Amino acid sequence: MVAAPSSPRRFLLASVLKPVDDTRMRGKFAQTLLAEPLTEVHIAGRSTGADLPQSLTQDSPRLYHHHLFGGSRLSLNRLAAQGRYWRLLRGLRPDLVIVHAPELLPLTLLWQALGRGRQFAYDIRENYALNVGTQRVYSGFTKRLLAAGLRWVEGAAARRAAAVFLAEASYANELPFLKKLPPERVLLLENKYQSAPGEVLPTTSCPMPAATAPLRLLFSGTISELNGVREAIALAQALPQHWPAGVELTIMGFCQQPALLAELRRLAQQLSAPPLRLTLIAGAEPVPHSRIVAEIGQSHFGLLAYRPHPSTARCRPTKLFEYLAHGLPVLVSDNPLWTSIVQAHGAGLAINFGEAPRAAATVATALSTAVFYPAGIPADEVLWASEGKKLGHMLKTLGPGPTFAAPFA
Repeated sequence: MVAAPSSPRRFLLASVLKPVDDTRMRGKFAQTLLAEPLTEVHIAGRSTGADLPQSLTQDSPRLYHHHLFGGSRLSLNRLAAQGRYWRLLRGLRPDLVIVHAPELLPLTLLWQALGRGRQFAYDIRENYALNVGTQRVYSGFTKRLLAAGLRWVEGAAARRAAAVFLAEASYANELPFLKKLPPERVLLLENKYQSAPGEVLPTTSCPMPAATAPLRLLFSGTISELNGVREAIALAQALPQHWPAGVELTIMGFCQQPALLAELRRLAQQLSAPPLRLTLIAGAEPVPHSRIVAEIGQSHFGLLAYRPHPSTARCRPTKLFEYLAHGLPVLVSDNPLWTSIVQAHGAGLAINFGEAPRAAATVATALSTAVFYPAGIPADEVLWASEGKKLGHMLKTLGPGPTFAAPFA
């Protein structure tokens, strides 16, 4: 029998572009780790640009935040983030590092090689090489070189990692280096919803508006053309013809395309009164997740208007789980991975966002006839608790350091 540990086990969770209050790092991984009393968790990531809400720190005295990066993603400060990360590795001496960004893998491998018994896990949140190769951010030789470099460093890291976590089930088939790993070292941890401390989730669907009240739509998360922000606006513009009380569209999140952000700001000024009111809560910095959750509670439909694309076709977006966990009916593009869960629980409608007039008529008809979430919120399928238990079981198998008497909550 292994003796109970007498000192905390120290974890470092690190990214560069993800903020320190990132929902996966802080809201899911860290909260799961902190459920075990003898743990200390350090989160390193992008500065939020302001102090964190007290609720993120006062209830978690064993949680610490470290800012690695701030400003433009193309600035020299991104290179400086590597130095800050290296100092954290050397100063904290963590028992386990969980790397949430591929650009931190080279230094993590060096840190591991320079000391005995050092362990890290790699959390694969995206198919990065596929994104680089298909999203037209880079071109020509640069695109091919960057994609090949990403795939190589990920493969090298996966071979040395104590565990590899996957945010999407499809990555197991998409990433060839995973097929060479023992199955017990690879774990699927989907981006299901983890409530904030003290948050009480609803058990029934959000009520639909009366015919005399505006219809409130929400487009949240990363704001880009690929994610369908233009299609969301087109749908909102077509709906007043079928919903005379008017429509209010809130676009809320992080936009890393300056030209698109400027265009949306101009459009918000133009569409500031009925029949369509567009509210833009967005910028070059992430919006605190608590604000998004608050807006979910004030909305009637959440929009998943993604354009068909290889980088999203086999993924279930985080906001799908967020909307379903809060009983918010959703309007989704016709993707089998999304429509299967939506249809199984009566959680919304699959529409063709590319045909806004027809989609608007479909939504208006559903408002008077459909009953959403007839059996209640599908907690087992959309909440993080099941994933947290899997994470706890995996961490119990990793040594050295204390073992855990029971799975994490």
